[in-house]
Amino acid sequence: MSTPTPGTQFDVERQTGQAPLLTAENGHGPVRWAEENREALRAAVDEHGAVLVRGLGLRDPAEVADTFQRLVSGGLMPDREAFAARQPYLDGVYSSLTWPANQPMCMHHELSYALEFPGLMLFACLQAPGAGGVTGVADARAVLDAIPPDIARRFENEGWLLARSYNQDIGATYEEAFGVSNRADVEEYCRAHKIEFQWQPDGELRTRQRRPAVVRHPVTGQRCWFNQVAFLSEWTIAPEVREYLVDVYGPDGLPFNTRFGNGEPIGEDIIALLNETYETHTLRTPWETGDLMLVDNIRMAHSREAYEGPREILVGMAEPRNIFDLEPHAQDGAQ
Repeated sequence: MSTPTPGTQFDVERQTGQAPLLTAENGHGPVRWAEENREALRAAVDEHGAVLVRGLGLRDPAEVADTFQRLVSGGLMPDREAFAARQPYLDGVYSSLTWPANQPMCMHHELSYALEFPGLMLFACLQAPGAGGVTGVADARAVLDAIPPDIARRFENEGWLLARSYNQDIGATYEEAFGVSNRADVEEYCRAHKIEFQWQPDGELRTRQRRPAVVRHPVTGQRCWFNQVAFLSEWTIAPEVREYLVDVYGPDGLPFNTRFGNGEPIGEDIIALLNETYETHTLRTPWETGDLMLVDNIRMAHSREAYEGPREILVGMAEPRNIFDLEPHAQDGAQ
C-alpha cells in the first residue's frame, strides 16, 4: 500500500518485506530533483529509516556526486578504516567494497567500529546485476528488541571488541585503511582514534578497538543495536575460507574478528542467532539501474547479497557522528 509521509509531498510505498520505495517524477534530471526535493526526501528518511528512490535515471559518477552533494549537509566524508578496499571516484564518492560476488555481506552499520562514522549512507546504482545483489535494510530498534535480553544486556554492558590483522594479502592494508603509510603516522592515527596497536616481527599490524554495541539515536533518543559483531566475526566467514586463513595466519592473524567487550570469544551460536535475527527483519527491493537509496546508518543496518553479472553501486557517506557521544548512560539499564 502507499502511505503518505507526514509533512512532505511524497507518498512512500510500503510493501511487506520490501524497502520503502519512492517513485520520483523527474523531468529536469536527478541533480535538480535532489536540489528541489532535499527537505522532503530527508523527512521521508527520518520517517522510514531508509528510502529507495526510483525513476531518477542516474547515469555516471559525476552526476551521482552532484546529486549526493545536494542531499547532505557538510559535504561527504572520506573513507577511513574500511575492512576491504574501495575504488575512489570523486568528491567523496566510492565504489562498494571489494568483496567476492558469490559471498554475501551480512547486515552491519557502516564503520560502527570507528570513532567517527557516517550518520547517513547514500547509494546509487549505475548497473544493476543480472541476479541478486540486493542492498537489504533492517531496523536496528526491532533487531535489539528481538535479541534475547541476557545477550543484549551483556553487549550493552561490555560493548564489543574488533580485532584486526593487516597484511598485504587479505582485506585492506593499513595504508588503505588509515590513509597513511609511515609507521609513526599510523601510530598517531591509532592513538587519536582509541585503537590499540601492536607491530608484529614481520611488520604486520594488529589492532583492537572496543566500541559500544548499543547506541541512542541522536534525534529520536531510541536505543539501536549498532555494531558489526556478526558480520566481522570468524563464524560468518565461509568455513573453507576461515579454515584456510587460520591455517596460513593462525587464529590471532585473521583479517578481522569480533569478541565481547571484555575480550572473551563470542560463540558460533550467538553469531548465528544474530544473523537469523537480522534475516527476520530484512527488507529487500532489487536494484534497478538509475536508483538512489538513502539510509539512516544508525537506525538501519544494511547488507549486500550475493549476485551474478556486473554490478556497479556507488557509495557516499555523510553527517559524521562520534560513537561515544551516542553511548547510552549506564543508569538507563539494558533492553
